[in-house]
Amino acid sequence: MADPVSWLLIEPGWQVVDANGENVGRVEAVTGDSNADIFDGLAVASGMFSRPRYVPAEQVGTITAGRVQLQLDRTALDALGEYDVPAASEEIEPEKASYIQRGEADLEHANLREHRTGVVRRVLDWFGRAGRR
Repeated sequence: MADPVSWLLIEPGWQVVDANGENVGRVEAVTGDSNADIFDGLAVASGMFSRPRYVPAEQVGTITAGRVQLQLDRTALDALGEYDVPAASEEIEPEKASYIQRGEADLEHANLREHRTGVVRRVLDWFGRAGRR
């Protein structure tokens, strides 16, 4: 078995398996705050055209390179709610804020870790993997 890795390394397209080791899909998105090392959860798509399910971090088990094991079985995963793309947050800067202060605030927001892939990316990824077989 491979050594565990940090949630910060999870990428869209990684394999997701249930508590029994059965393949249940691929990582669609990773949510969290990398600056504060806060992992919120994953969006997991079970098929190319399926709507991703949101798996809270508490239900994520072992993370190894290219693979995430959940603490749920397939039935429990299917019962989870659909993943909703988080609303963009915006802070209103005072008019007197300098360009540097505004730029620092923009960089802080850019560091929020979230990866999303759409249906088109999943299709392209799938065809890319099929062509390498």
